[in-house]
Amino acid sequence: MTTTLPLDRPPTPAPQPPPPPRHGLVVRVARWSAAHKWLAIVLWLAFVAAAIVGGGAVGTKEVEDGDGGVGASAGADKALLQADFDDPFSESVLVRAADGGAVDTGSDAVTTLAANLAAAPGVAGVADPQVSEDGTAALYEVTLDVPAGTDAEEEDAASAAAAEVARVVEAGGDGTGLTVGQVGDASLGEALDQVYEDDLKRAEYLSLPVSLLIMLVVFGALIAAAVPVLLALSSVIAAMGLSAFASFVVPSTDILASVVLLVGMAVGVDYSLFYVRREREEREKGRGTMDAVAVAAATSGRAVVVSGIAVVIAMAGMFFAGEATFQSLAVGTILVVAVAVVGSVTALPALLAIFGRWIDRPRVPLLWRLRRSDGGEPRGWRAILGPVLRHPKTALVAGLLALLALAAPALGMKLSQPGISDLSKDVPEVQTYDAITTAFPSEGAAHDVAVWTPDGSPLDQDAVDGAVVTLNDSVAADPEFAAGDGLAAEYSVDGSVARIDVPVPYEHDDARAEDSLQALRDDLVPAAFDGVEGAETGVTGMTAGNVDFRGLLADRMPVVIGFVLLMTIIVLVMAFRSLAVALTAAGLNLLSVAASYGLLTLVFQNSWAEGLLGFESTGAIITWLPLFLFVILFGLSMDYHVFVVSRIREGAKAGMTTREAVRTGIIRSAGVVTSAAVVMVAVFSIFATLGAIDFKQLGVGLAAAILIDATIVRAVLLPSIMALLGERNWWLPKPLQKLPQLEH
Repeated sequence: MTTTLPLDRPPTPAPQPPPPPRHGLVVRVARWSAAHKWLAIVLWLAFVAAAIVGGGAVGTKEVEDGDGGVGASAGADKALLQADFDDPFSESVLVRAADGGAVDTGSDAVTTLAANLAAAPGVAGVADPQVSEDGTAALYEVTLDVPAGTDAEEEDAASAAAAEVARVVEAGGDGTGLTVGQVGDASLGEALDQVYEDDLKRAEYLSLPVSLLIMLVVFGALIAAAVPVLLALSSVIAAMGLSAFASFVVPSTDILASVVLLVGMAVGVDYSLFYVRREREEREKGRGTMDAVAVAAATSGRAVVVSGIAVVIAMAGMFFAGEATFQSLAVGTILVVAVAVVGSVTALPALLAIFGRWIDRPRVPLLWRLRRSDGGEPRGWRAILGPVLRHPKTALVAGLLALLALAAPALGMKLSQPGISDLSKDVPEVQTYDAITTAFPSEGAAHDVAVWTPDGSPLDQDAVDGAVVTLNDSVAADPEFAAGDGLAAEYSVDGSVARIDVPVPYEHDDARAEDSLQALRDDLVPAAFDGVEGAETGVTGMTAGNVDFRGLLADRMPVVIGFVLLMTIIVLVMAFRSLAVALTAAGLNLLSVAASYGLLTLVFQNSWAEGLLGFESTGAIITWLPLFLFVILFGLSMDYHVFVVSRIREGAKAGMTTREAVRTGIIRSAGVVTSAAVVMVAVFSIFATLGAIDFKQLGVGLAAAILIDATIVRAVLLPSIMALLGERNWWLPKPLQKLPQLEH
C-alpha cells in the first residue's frame, strides 16, 4: 500500500548547525572586527606603522659590556670596563713562508711589508717582529691611531684603519712567496658582524617563501596561504619596533632581532593557521562568514589566547635567569607573541570578513584537490590512532621509552661559550687567529687579573708591581700557564685599576684552563696581592665567563623551571577546569625538551654530523642555549596541546566517550597540527643552515623538539594517557575550583 503525502506539506528541513556563540571577550572582539572590517584593518596597519616608525625614531639601547658580568667575574669585569687604559686598537699581522719554511724578517718582501704597514692610513706604529720558536712565523703588532673604546665613532674609525691594514696585508701576500694574515678586535668584529648580518638576511629571505609554500600546500589557495604569512610578518615588524622602546627599560642584545624573527614567524603563522582552518571548516558546514568567524573565535581564537598566555608566561621565566641577555630575549619574545595574539583576534577576523569565500581563490588545482581528497580526516593519523587507542598501555610505555632514549645523551651535556677558535673557519681572521695561537701559545687564551680600589683612589703601584713578581714566580714553572716573557701590570690613566694578563696554553674551555682559573682565584692571586692595602682583586676572561655563567645557570635553572611549570599549570587549569590536563601538558612538554637536549648533545658534541650541517664540533653546547630552549619549547608546545585538547574537550562536552572524543579531536585537529609543525620545523631548520654555531644549535634544537612534539607526543603519548585516564581527564580538586575560569 502506498501512502501519498499531501502536496502542500513542506519538505523536512536539513539539520542546521547550532547557533554561533555571542558571548566571551574573544568572540565580541572578533564580531566587532568582522562588522567593522575596514576600520579594523586600518587600525592594525596604523599600529604596525607607528611601532616601526616610532622604534626607528627613538633608536635601540644595546646591552653594555659591563651588564653581562655574572658571578665571581662581575667585579673584575666592571672595574676593567669602566677603567680608561688609554689603549689604542691594534691588529696582529702574521707572516709565514708560503712553502712552510723559515721566515726571514730581513728579506726585502718582509721589510717592505712592515714599511707599508707603518705607512698605512690610521696606523700609529708597528712593533718589532716576534718570531716563533721554530722560525716559521713572524708576528707584527700594528698599533692603530684610534683609542680603544666602545664609542661608535671610535669603532668606526678602528674598522676603517683595520681595512687599510687589510689592503697592505693582501698586497704583501700577492706574489711575494709569503702567506700574510690579520686579526684584531676591529677586523674580527667587522668580519663577525658581517657573518651574523648575512645569516639574518638569509633567514629573512628564506623564511617567508618557505612559509608561503607550506601554506599553499595546506590551503590549496593563494589568498588563504598568504594571510597567515603576512599577518605573522606584520607581527614581527611591529614587535621589532616596540622592542626599541622596551630597550630603554631592558637593553637589547645583538641576537634579539634573529630570535624575534624566529619565534614571530613560527607562532604568527600557527595562530593564523588555527583560526583560518576553523573558519573554513565552519563555512563548509553551511554557516555564513560572520557566524563562521564567531565560531572560529570561540574555539580556535580562544585556544590562541590561552596558548599565547602560556607562551608569554614561559618566556617570562627568562627574567629569573638574572642575566642581561636572557632578560632582553624575554622582552622581545613576549612582545612578538603578544602582538601575534592581538593580530590573530583582531585583524584576522576582519580579513576573513573582507575576503569571505574569496579566501579560497585563486585555487592551485592539484593542491586544492589534494586538500579535499580525504574529507578532512588524514588516513595516516587514523591508522596510527587505531592501535594506540586499542592498546594505550603498550603505546604509552613505547612512547616513553623512545623519548627517554632520545633524552639520555643529555646526561653528558657539556656547556661552553665558543671562543674565537670555535667560530666559522670560513672567516679569514679566525684562520689567522688559529695560526697565531699555534705558533705563539702565549697569544691565545688568557686569564685577566684585575686589581682596583673601590673608591677610585690610585693604587700603590710599587706594591702591585711587587705582587705581580710574586705571581709570576708562582706561574712561571707551572705547565698550566704560559707566562712567556713574564707578567706585567698595565695601569689605567688615573692609576686606580691594574690589569695583568696571565696566558694559558689551552683553549679557553679546556678543563686544564678551568683548573688554572681555580688556582688563581683560590690561592695564587690572594697570596700575591694580600699585601696591597685598600685593593680588591678578581679574575675574569673567557674561561672565567664560562665557569661563572654555568654556575649562574645551575643556580637559576630550577627557579626558571619551577616558575614556568607552576604558572603554566595554573593557566591550563583556569582554561580547561582540569588539573589532569594541566599536569599532562607539563609532563609531556618536559619530555619533549629533554629529548631535544639529548639530540642536541648527540649532534653537536660529536663530529658525525659536521659534514651534514657544515660545522666543526666544539665538543660543547652553547652555554645559554639549554635555558633558552626550555622556555621557548615549553611555550611553543602549548600551541599544539591547547588546540588539540580544545577539540577533545568539544567532543567530550557533546556527549562522546573519552576514547571517541580523543580519536575525533586528534583526527580533526591532525591536519592543522601537522601543518603548524611543518611550518615551525621548516623555519627553525633554516637557522640550522646558517654559519654561526649558536644559530645552528638553536635551529636544530627547536626543529627537533617540535618534530618530536608533533609526532610521538601528540600521536602516541597524549592519546594513550587520555584514553587511560578516561573521565579522570577532567578531574579538578575542590580547592582549585575556586580559581576563576579563563574568559573566552
